[in-house]
Amino acid sequence: MFLHEGLGSADLWRDFPDRLAAASGLDAIVYSRHGNGRSSPLRERRTVTYMHEEALDTLPAVLALHAIEHPVLVGHSDGASIALIHAGEFPDRPAAVIAIAPHLFVESLTLASIAAIRPRYESTALRERIARHHLDVDRTFYGWNEIWLHPAFADWNIEAYAARIRCPTLAIQGVDDEYGTMRQIERLRELAADVRLVRLDACGHSPHRDRPEPLLEACADFLRDRLDRSR
Repeated sequence: MFLHEGLGSADLWRDFPDRLAAASGLDAIVYSRHGNGRSSPLRERRTVTYMHEEALDTLPAVLALHAIEHPVLVGHSDGASIALIHAGEFPDRPAAVIAIAPHLFVESLTLASIAAIRPRYESTALRERIARHHLDVDRTFYGWNEIWLHPAFADWNIEAYAARIRCPTLAIQGVDDEYGTMRQIERLRELAADVRLVRLDACGHSPHRDRPEPLLEACADFLRDRLDRSR
């Protein structure tokens, strides 16, 4: 089950889900969350708890719809945080988690980068590029940008959920990630029971776009190892 980033959508994963499915022998389900991609646009402002709502309400409903009891959750950025919240709240359910550039807590680097992207969105071709992937690009962008920069979001933290995760977890971070430091995945390893870390050089916030080959190799190796050990 693939869970995209804050400004992501199903198609922004590109061919990575298909390639990982082929390499691992598993089926892949990719969907755009409410407010993103071709899913229904937002009609209200996001709340500080929007990732918790996705993890605790929406994701269980999607899994039940497809009769999936023990998913492998592959999340990127916000999607990785959603996967971690879900795995912490329901520790017996996920078979494994792959967390790509996750957020466990709010960092000043993250907020600075999110603040800096807003004038680019409003004055460059960035809005047009993002609009190709969303039904209502302004609602998608501002829904993500405004909540992350809201003063109440500064205290957002999912470390308590991470501490309850029992399934094998692969945590991946780009060394040059402009939205988070290596401390995010290091903290995850300190808290969760079974975490493997991968640091990708010459890689920013989106490893599936910046370094798809080493990302695919790391994920496939992790899943093969996990599946072998669980037999």
